Amino acid sequence: MKIVIAGGGIIGLSSALLLARDGHEVIVVERDPAPPADPIAAWDDWEHRSVTQVRMAHHFAPRFRGLLERELPDVLDGLVAAGAYRYSPLDHLPADVRGSTRPGDDAFDTVTARRVVVESVVDAAASSTSGLRIRRGDAVAGLVAGPPDPSRIPSVAGVRLASGEEIACDLVVDAGGRRSALPGWLDDLGAAPCLDVVEDSGFTYYGRHFRSADGSLPEQQGETLLNEFGSVSILTLPADNSTWSVVVVVAAGDAPLRGLSRTDRWTDTVRSIPGFGQWVDGEPLEDRVMTMAKIEDRIRSLVVDGCPVATGVLTLGDAWACTNPSVGRGISIGMLHAVALRDTLHDRAGRADAALTRQWDEETARTVGPWFEATRAGDRLRLAEMQALAAGEEFTSDDPGFEIGRALGAAATADPECARALFGIAGVLQLPGDALAAPGVFDTVLAVGADWRDVARPGPSRAELVNLAAG
Repeated sequence: MKIVIAGGGIIGLSSALLLARDGHEVIVVERDPAPPADPIAAWDDWEHRSVTQVRMAHHFAPRFRGLLERELPDVLDGLVAAGAYRYSPLDHLPADVRGSTRPGDDAFDTVTARRVVVESVVDAAASSTSGLRIRRGDAVAGLVAGPPDPSRIPSVAGVRLASGEEIACDLVVDAGGRRSALPGWLDDLGAAPCLDVVEDSGFTYYGRHFRSADGSLPEQQGETLLNEFGSVSILTLPADNSTWSVVVVVAAGDAPLRGLSRTDRWTDTVRSIPGFGQWVDGEPLEDRVMTMAKIEDRIRSLVVDGCPVATGVLTLGDAWACTNPSVGRGISIGMLHAVALRDTLHDRAGRADAALTRQWDEETARTVGPWFEATRAGDRLRLAEMQALAAGEEFTSDDPGFEIGRALGAAATADPECARALFGIAGVLQLPGDALAAPGVFDTVLAVGADWRDVARPGPSRAELVNLAAG
């Protein structure tokens, strides 16, 4: 099968690698130039404007490492060679909470790096793979129509580039990420509107990267990398080559905290949280606070009421669905999606038809749909809580997932099985329901974590946060 992938980010290139190595002819179209041969130089020298968040903080969860180890081991080796940081969250637990080593603990092993480093390593692997071509410096500007299928559904027979060139193919895969232009392309094709559910994720991110002078990383605080302090959350993310990032997450409409875009106020805010000041003691890699806002929370389907809006085109990764990035699941979900696409297209020949579009819609719903829904549900609860606390109100919810989630977090500080359940969810290894269904976990969560509201985390009050943000 001849496949054109629109978008050469991590998921687009990873999917291209999987498909080419499975025998397909693959062309990736990417408007931005190739990264430098040296992944470390990419931080300073590479412009990758098609990915808006490329220089924002990133963390690559254990599921991503596990999928690379199984499917693309050369990419994993390249990341390690480029200085990616390998660790297990179990290493940061006290011995009495960690308990003895269990079968399966290696699933928590994590290999993470700054996004530009990972992009560079994946690009190097893709560039040297037989059957895979990367067309850089141009972009997909639209779809080329083919003959309608027997049901008169519009079909796609290729892509039209911004330069005017057309590339014929059997299948187009949209890996255009959060900026996917697919709805406009389909409209130009005369297709019925796809199903797009879009809203603002409701979060704003203020972050910076740092480098250690002595090669060490700050000591991790808390059980997970995302720590909640009332109306703000703090992300502390280790990365490659003795670098790391710190992000303050706030509700998008929280006007009193907009002063966090100023470096001095942002720094004072992080320092005000006991145990977190060390995370801003390194050499800053940016001269300002990097801000990310107006992030879409979106899910898209090309099958509406059981009928494909078009054939010959499929969505992948963030072009299919995207959510709040602070939980760090996007790349792992995208890799799961890419593996599912390879498996769906295995041994398939000829032009893609309506049956494939329906099959991919069903496979997407089965393999990655539950992760999107779980992430969106958690996002909405946390956002509502942040908004209530910012208004000086106590937050309560009728959703049992809120209480159980908080209780699990509290129980994870004391119980080995609950800690592993929490890490399984955070690492995109287990959906919340599956993690809580492990023998004894749910009962322990109720017994050990039920008093989570009575455990106050040290940190600034809301009034103190507002004063810090105001300078």
